[in-house]
Amino acid sequence: MVFDIKICGLNTEAGVEAALAAGATMLGFVFFAKSPRHVDLATASRLAAPARGRARIVALSVDADDATLASIAAGLRPDLMQLHGKETEARVRDVSARFGPVMKAVGIADAEDVAAARSFVPAAARVLIDAKPPRTPTALPGGNGLSFDWRLLENLDPRFDFMLSGGLDPSNVAAAIRLTRPAGVDVSSGVERAPGVKDPDRIHAFVAAARAAAALPG
Repeated sequence: MVFDIKICGLNTEAGVEAALAAGATMLGFVFFAKSPRHVDLATASRLAAPARGRARIVALSVDADDATLASIAAGLRPDLMQLHGKETEARVRDVSARFGPVMKAVGIADAEDVAAARSFVPAAARVLIDAKPPRTPTALPGGNGLSFDWRLLENLDPRFDFMLSGGLDPSNVAAAIRLTRPAGVDVSSGVERAPGVKDPDRIHAFVAAARAAAALPG
């Protein structure tokens, strides 16, 4: 099985080129106006064009309505819809039926949150476990550069097909993979030199570290 490495929040040709050259298997585009990584549909479609057939395209939205999702589906034609808000299991099933496979992001802070994440199986094609955002007015649903206690995931059923996110960067991704054994990892702020500005060198370093760690026997 391919170990997935997703570079999220891409908004420039240089970032996309770096992600593809490094060997990322997923490229994420953010449709959330409050994020410094937000892109419009025309830009996302142009940036995603070189990735088709080389990596899966993921469209991230936050509690978006059907009209917004329909526009994203038609304009970008993503392989996965990433729902990064407070969407319920029923909403995930509905979006999957209308617009295609869903990756559901769930914020984690304690064991109860882990159980909540598992409840999205099998409604979601993939569950993305992220750090729960801080309770501040300016906090984003994701991309805050925050981690959580990875030990919460140590003894999960190996059949739980999740991706890991939250505070990952080139220096810690290998340790996170060795401890949690996810099916893939997701990074955004951890490969940036400033909010919304991807660093090609950090992208390459992240992908190399993740790939090497995933290849080690569990």
